[in-house]
Amino acid sequence: AGFAISLLFRMTQTEGCPPSCSCKSLGETKGLHIDCSSRKLAEVPALPVNTKRLYLQNNSLTSVPPGALDSLLSLEEVKIFDNPWNCDCHILYLKLWLEDISAPSLENIRCATPAPVRMRPLAQVTGNELGICMRLLPIKCLEFFWRDLILIAGAIITLILVAWALKFSKKMVCQRKLNQYDSKGSWLGRHTSKNH
Repeated sequence: AGFAISLLFRMTQTEGCPPSCSCKSLGETKGLHIDCSSRKLAEVPALPVNTKRLYLQNNSLTSVPPGALDSLLSLEEVKIFDNPWNCDCHILYLKLWLEDISAPSLENIRCATPAPVRMRPLAQVTGNELGICMRLLPIKCLEFFWRDLILIAGAIITLILVAWALKFSKKMVCQRKLNQYDSKGSWLGRHTSKNH
């Protein structure tokens, strides 16, 4: 029975192995050693949550999507150097993740692009330098600006119309009251003159 359980455990461990990588069990409770190095990978494959050691060096990785590595809570070792990293604002997730998980690995990552940070360690690239993507932001900002401007203009026009409607309705109410008062006054005047 023990053999069957350990065999089943090993099968479930290897089932989660990405097809482009090789995986080795580190024992029943120790997790997996996943070697995806030198496989010409352009993106990080889906990885099992019980990954303990992850080797992604010497591939074609340029960036890592935000959240792609968050499930690897038991990770103890990661090698992710020798990739053509594009160190713009999209690399910020990887930088912050490595700061928490493996600072030495962060020191080994060198930027391939853009030109101002080429061959610099990612650990030394500042937030201002990672802001190279800001060039893309004005278009997005303009979209938000025009949307917000339209919303603000709509709100102002609505307020003006409501204020005008209130003023007009107040004027109408006052006029109606004056007309009623005048008609009552003239009725009273006629009525009193008849009595005299």
